[in-house]
Order: sequence, then C-alpha cells, then structure tokens
Amino acid sequence: MSEQRDADADGRAPKGALERVAEGLALLGGAALVAITLMSVTSITGRWLFGKPLMGDFELVQLGAAVAIASFLPFTQLKRNNIIVDFFTTKLNPSLQAVLDAFGSLLLAAMLALFAWRTAVGAATVKAAGETSMIMGVPLWYGYALMVPGLALTVLVAIRSAVQDWKRA
Repeated sequence: MSEQRDADADGRAPKGALERVAEGLALLGGAALVAITLMSVTSITGRWLFGKPLMGDFELVQLGAAVAIASFLPFTQLKRNNIIVDFFTTKLNPSLQAVLDAFGSLLLAAMLALFAWRTAVGAATVKAAGETSMIMGVPLWYGYALMVPGLALTVLVAIRSAVQDWKRA
C-alpha cells in the first residue's frame, strides 16, 4: 500500500501541492494569453473590416501579458527551465555544480521575494491613489495584485530547488 502512495501508475512520484499549484497557475496564465490573443484578433479584425477596433485593447494586452508572465515563473522554475549560464561550469565536478545551482536558486528566491513584496506594495499604493488606465478606466492595481501570487510562488519553488540541489551536492 505504501508503494502505491510513493508512486503513481507510471512509476512517478505523486505531485505535491507546490507542483499542483504551479501547474494550475501556469494554466491560468495560458488562459490569460489565449484571452488576450482572441481579443487582439477581434480588435484587428474589427479595425480591418469595419474601421472600429476595440478601444483600449492594448491596455488589456499589457495587463494580461504581465499577469501571464508572472504566472508562468513558478512552473518554469519547477521544471528547471529558467535560463542559466553554465558555460563556465560544464566541466566542474557535479557536486560543485549542484552547490552553484543551489546558490543560483537562492539568489532567484531572494530577488523574487523582493519583487513580490514591492509589487504588493505597488498594488496597495496604486489602489490608494485610485489610478486607472487611460482609455478603459481599468484600476491599475488589478494587474499588480494578480502578479503577486506567481512571484510569491516562484520564491517557494526556488527555495525548494535550492534544497534539492544542496542535497544533491
């Protein structure tokens, strides 16, 4: 029975909460990209056929793209698909590579923690100021606030990556 808990039918370990949330957030980011793509196609088609684009569509594209990018970050780190520069480390001992990878993951966690914090502060500041987009009047704090979960989750995933790399070292 415990072997069934340790591996699924494919022989892989079952996904933990961090993996499920990162995947879900990436799917939501993908849905946001699909939505802004459809909106852009509609606006371009409306401009071409009727001379009437969707007013302010670029504002929603900016907001949606920012949220989508932040939503993809945790899954990208989880899969270890962030850009790394390993030109100088490819010939190093694997345990030293693991230590350097752990250090890189900790740096990523620190930077994204700073970004998450400042983005949350920015959301609160923009909300308090009542700032809205120029054409559609969309409250700008929505974009900031919707980015924070992806940034914060990336911090947790990067810390997990650092721990895994440290154990590998």
